[in-house]
Amino acid sequence: MRVTRRQLLWAGAGIGAAGALAACGSGTGGSKDAAPAGTASAQPRAGGTLKVGALGKASAITRDPHGTQANESDYLIISLLYDTLAIPGDTANTVPRLAASWKPSEDLTTWRFTIADGAVFHDGTPVTADDVVWSLRRLRDTPAGKSRLPGIQPEGIRAEDPKTVVLVSDYPNADLPLQTRLTTFVLKKDTKDDAIAGAPGTGPFKLDWYRDGNARLVRNDQWYGGKVLLDAVEIRLFESPQAMANALLAGQIDVASNVGAVAARTAEARKDVRILRRPNDMAMPIVMRTADGPFADPRVREALKLAVDRDAMVKQVLSGYGSVANDILGTGDPALAKDIPQRTRDLAKAKQLLADAGFDTSRTYDLITTEDISGLAESATLFATQVREAGVKINVVKQDSKVFWDATWLKGTLYTTYWGTNDSVVFFASKTMLSDAGQNESGFKDPAFDEAYRTAMGTADAAARGTLLHQLQEIEFARSGYLLWGMADGIDLAGAAVRDLPKLPGYGRVQLEKTWLSR
Repeated sequence: MRVTRRQLLWAGAGIGAAGALAACGSGTGGSKDAAPAGTASAQPRAGGTLKVGALGKASAITRDPHGTQANESDYLIISLLYDTLAIPGDTANTVPRLAASWKPSEDLTTWRFTIADGAVFHDGTPVTADDVVWSLRRLRDTPAGKSRLPGIQPEGIRAEDPKTVVLVSDYPNADLPLQTRLTTFVLKKDTKDDAIAGAPGTGPFKLDWYRDGNARLVRNDQWYGGKVLLDAVEIRLFESPQAMANALLAGQIDVASNVGAVAARTAEARKDVRILRRPNDMAMPIVMRTADGPFADPRVREALKLAVDRDAMVKQVLSGYGSVANDILGTGDPALAKDIPQRTRDLAKAKQLLADAGFDTSRTYDLITTEDISGLAESATLFATQVREAGVKINVVKQDSKVFWDATWLKGTLYTTYWGTNDSVVFFASKTMLSDAGQNESGFKDPAFDEAYRTAMGTADAAARGTLLHQLQEIEFARSGYLLWGMADGIDLAGAAVRDLPKLPGYGRVQLEKTWLSR
């Protein structure tokens, strides 16, 4: 549900990112169908250091909680140090964290958030509404701030009293608390930019040391959320899934995050290693620019969507560790439309649509990708092979991660992206497809889509809102710039001693306060 951008990518989404830690799928070594991983065989115990491997590039390291995290390792560190106002829940999409409660006005434009009792920074200073307001305004002023807090202007963020933060939306928004789950990390008011790296947070762990993307975090005994079991978490940056898997198999780390299907197959014979599988955890869509250029015609976009063999993509790119998708983001949302027919391969219709649109099949078009996560570049290569059968020639270009996020993302004509969250249609609508969304990846501007979203957010009745969300998805399916061919399962490897890893996707994956070690 990678929340970063990459806070959004890994979060959940939250980058952003691709993922940290979760276990809601297969279990102990050797079988994808074993008992759920992380099942406790004894009573939880305190103590021990959990060593976690996470993907990242040394060239893309950042420590700013309101910045763009291209590295999963950075997002994991930041998420353990700094709390957000809300988080994903076991049974509800959004539950309290640093904000103990919230309440809307009757017209759904004004929301009051109350800070949790006992919330203090790592230096013992109480968290105040002024700290939250300063942090949210700083977040709102980032390049992607519009998408992180859509519809909320800096002046619409204010403190009502020392414990109450007021958020005023430009339009009625029934799902505003959902927008506070992912990147609303709170720092002390007036923290200078050059002091951000060492600034105290409010999370269950506090910083012991940090070196070149690697960090040791120790238990925060003052954490308002309850007892934290682990003494410490050590996070180690790895630049490839295979290197991380090898470290896990050699006993150098306890958990290897998002290692992919190849590493899982390698570990299947090991009885001392658990394979943790999170179904439909990662979206890896191909983005086609809708605002201008060769893919601006919706007929061309539909043609490419029809040229893809989705079953083959899932089998070959994901080794079967995934499922076919239908070009609608938010596949884990209970409001996901089940009655929109699954788009399947139809080369004849694809060719006809391209001809009708006057698409230039004599040209070769660059598809930009990265190797940020396992399978991403492979998906681009297979896509290029498949659409050639419809007459479209694609040249796959692999870019360095930093270059991609600086130069291609939000600007490119045809590129791959990824989102480590799938739990909300509204999340993706507000972050990536509204005309004024700060992270509008395809330059999508559709007045009917915007109107359906605004009306849905101003509708308190759940059934009526569901009807409007269905309209939203129909538009996305018909003419958005997203070709979402499948959803990848998240796959982590964990040593036998690791217990009670979080079971939630997206930002829920980094909630390690109840994880413990049996050794």
